[in-house]
Amino acid sequence: MQIFRNANFDFLGKRKLAVVISIVLFVVSIGALMTRGLNLGIDFTGGTLIELGYSKPAELTEVRAALVANGYGDSVVQHIGTVREVMVRVPPREGMTSASLSNEVHMTLQQAAGEPLDLRRVEFVGPQVGKELLENGGLAILYALIGILIYVALRFEYRLGVGAIIALIHDPILIFGLFALFQWNFDLTVLAAMLAVIGYSLNDTIVVYDRIRENFRKMRKATPVEVINTSINQTLSRTILTSGTTLLVVLALVIFGGEMIRGFAVAFLIGILIGTYSSVYVASTAALALGISKQNLMPVKKEGEGEEEVEEIR
Repeated sequence: MQIFRNANFDFLGKRKLAVVISIVLFVVSIGALMTRGLNLGIDFTGGTLIELGYSKPAELTEVRAALVANGYGDSVVQHIGTVREVMVRVPPREGMTSASLSNEVHMTLQQAAGEPLDLRRVEFVGPQVGKELLENGGLAILYALIGILIYVALRFEYRLGVGAIIALIHDPILIFGLFALFQWNFDLTVLAAMLAVIGYSLNDTIVVYDRIRENFRKMRKATPVEVINTSINQTLSRTILTSGTTLLVVLALVIFGGEMIRGFAVAFLIGILIGTYSSVYVASTAALALGISKQNLMPVKKEGEGEEEVEEIR
């Protein structure tokens, strides 16, 4: 984008405000996870998922009331797609198969509605399978972070590496916190989005860090703040094009993708915004706070290299 090629925004001039915002969001996210917890989907908790189609708009309060009256008060009810489509998630019942449970719920809601309801989908996940999926999903995120930690440690000077790790911890925690705070359904598709966000955020941070490393070697008389600001401005057009294009695609999925992938799309949408923000402010500010300077990034001169140059001149 031509208008951003010569940009000269003072990003780090707002770094104190950004730090305050990040700390507040981080604390709120941790608090939400500790007090409210994640609203785990049927993929993790186990149970029966029943999708019903109504001929007219369904009032969720009436649907819940009918379920409570028949002993299904622990069920989760929500619209999917349109107000005529309802999804009911019912925890497992001892002595009842998925088929009998879905039929009973179907008949209960059909009687309450006073009309035939279209039974569109029934899915069952056992509690043991759900527990294994949750554990394996958590391990997947942990292994991804460990692999990234090793990669960053080998690629960058430790101050930049620590900044990248702080940004990587910052992004998933904020997404987890938002899902806990608003009690959005957290299922396997959201977990997949979390892994995608980790990679996306790291890639954005690496682009900025590579330019910072180059500019520290070129801009010998500039201060660290000036070097980092210049680097962020030089990568700004790339960041806007990449993030903007991805954002439009994911936004289309949020609006038109349907309920099945909405969790993935929402998590990825939030991840793009947070990841772009953290690459500019969290990662760069952390490196600056750790005392990054041109001395840390200058190439190491090999022993005898200067003597060889003198001999060549002679």
